Amino acid sequence: MIYLELFIGFLKVGLFSFGGAYAAIPLIRDVVLSYGWLDDEMLTYMIAVSESTPGPIMVNLATYIGTSQAGIIGGMLATFAVVLPAFIIILIVTAIMSKFINNKYVKALISGIMPCVIGIILATGSCMIVKNIFTGFTTAVDIKAVIISVILAGLFFGIKKDGKKLISPIALIAISAVIGMVVNIV
Repeated sequence: MIYLELFIGFLKVGLFSFGGAYAAIPLIRDVVLSYGWLDDEMLTYMIAVSESTPGPIMVNLATYIGTSQAGIIGGMLATFAVVLPAFIIILIVTAIMSKFINNKYVKALISGIMPCVIGIILATGSCMIVKNIFTGFTTAVDIKAVIISVILAGLFFGIKKDGKKLISPIALIAISAVIGMVVNIV
């Protein structure tokens, strides 16, 4: 039964996740919490781990959750289910896209979807920041989380030369790991 639940749950994630991994996090959260595979706090930790490890976040989360719930076969099944829709869609799109790429309706569709995806990503990021800064169900502010968030935001938005960002996402992840260790050890 768990294998079927993993397959159906992550197939839903793969089918209805548009705009990349960050836009998929709310859907992943809904699926994972509805099946009771992880609690919200553990899922937040796993999202952070999935962001800092190589590979797509959805695949990393599917592999971890599948493995934690049903062993290696569960991990393989969840991973397969989450990538299957994208694989099929890419095959279909590449077969027909060259014929329709200059179609005004296709261009309008893509133009309409992009702001929605941006909004979903911003909402996800905002929710993650708020959950990270406020501890538990209280309104107490985690000062360490605020310090880390402010430093990273300053680095991301502050370091520019000739209008281009100087700091790469990889460097930002490495810096955030070091800052996190320093702030939480002290």
